Amino acid sequence: MADSHSSIDFRRDVRADFPILEADLDGIRPVYLDNAATTQKPLQVLDAMHHFYAHENSNVGRSVHTLSMRATNRYQHSRERVARFLNAGDSEEIVFTKGTTESVNLVAQGFGPTVVGAGDEVLISGLEHHSNLLPWRQLCERTGATLKIAPVDGHGEVGLDSFRDRLTDRTKLVSVAHVSNVQGTVTPVAEIISLCHERGIVVVVDGAQAVAHRSVDVQALDADFYCFSAHKMYGPLGIGVLYGKAAHLARMEPLLLGGGMVRNVTYDGPLSVFPAPHLFESGTPNIAGAVGLAAAMDYLEELGLDRVAAHDADLAGRAAAGLRSLDGVTVYGAQAPQGGIVSFSVDGLHPYDVGNHLNTFGIATRTGVHCAVPFIDGLGVVGTVRASFGVYNTRDEVDLMVESLKSVEKGFWSNEHPNDRFLTT
Repeated sequence: MADSHSSIDFRRDVRADFPILEADLDGIRPVYLDNAATTQKPLQVLDAMHHFYAHENSNVGRSVHTLSMRATNRYQHSRERVARFLNAGDSEEIVFTKGTTESVNLVAQGFGPTVVGAGDEVLISGLEHHSNLLPWRQLCERTGATLKIAPVDGHGEVGLDSFRDRLTDRTKLVSVAHVSNVQGTVTPVAEIISLCHERGIVVVVDGAQAVAHRSVDVQALDADFYCFSAHKMYGPLGIGVLYGKAAHLARMEPLLLGGGMVRNVTYDGPLSVFPAPHLFESGTPNIAGAVGLAAAMDYLEELGLDRVAAHDADLAGRAAAGLRSLDGVTVYGAQAPQGGIVSFSVDGLHPYDVGNHLNTFGIATRTGVHCAVPFIDGLGVVGTVRASFGVYNTRDEVDLMVESLKSVEKGFWSNEHPNDRFLTT
């Protein structure tokens, strides 16, 4: 990293790869600590996408002319790159989606009804993002099943016993976040999957906050489904991945019908469709997004995912320790965070005012309920401030955030709108 206080000595100056970090925000260089919402994009990703649009742009699987064939090959190469990154058994187990939200919904609507019926149970944890809660609630409402919650402990963590105690003969599906988007809690997903598979229960993993911070091996986890978004791992917006075991994908129904997923169409009679993954990718896909995602995976693996994990955990641990040293600051979650995220509140202050104060120093954080209202309600607060870390962040930036909080004061939100959640979900 660039300064002498960096936690990891990467082979080169990582910050130089991210032009937005040199932006002028009214004379202040940005300190970007909102990586759990979306990461910034390195030149390697931007260049890969620009090269596609400048030299290979065409639709895929539609034509035999040169540009179309090049685009088709590049799109397939990207799928194969994702499969290698996850150690999937086959590239055909990789479905491109718009992001984690669409991936979870695709499983809930396309696969869920094949295993969940009236009287059955779906189990999730008490720390889930809305995108890994609402699709399962809808599935239960539509099928007559029951949604059950494995509660978190006093540290906001979900242990294996919390799941074990709530599994019954009626539990057909479990869905859980690999890493909490609120406080970086790392869930013991491998153990949960093993426990569930002993009972024949399908497990879906929301990996949105995991893939940028740690190596993920879906075969080692034995995950039935694994979902994530490119934009949270230094890739482009608007594309994500659903990994699914081939046998499960073969049982799923597509959410969208149209071009690219059918072999033959008539005005009546059964459709002749392509198998997965094409069955779930009707219409023109986000080809440039797939190219950018592949480049982001190249980038992370060049840095070394083990080193990235250590770097992000070091910054989160330093932030948690520094914040706990301040009077009136409460840090939520583990004593030594491992997920690259720290969530906190300041006594008597609305998180919006804390976030606005940090912004005057050029520090970008997330404030509010982080699309996890039930979990935040369980903490007994209106919301939190969330600092989340990436490969370009440094210890000096962490220390600046902590030091800046020493001068924070009440503002508009603390005085006028203590319970308002406008724009927070």
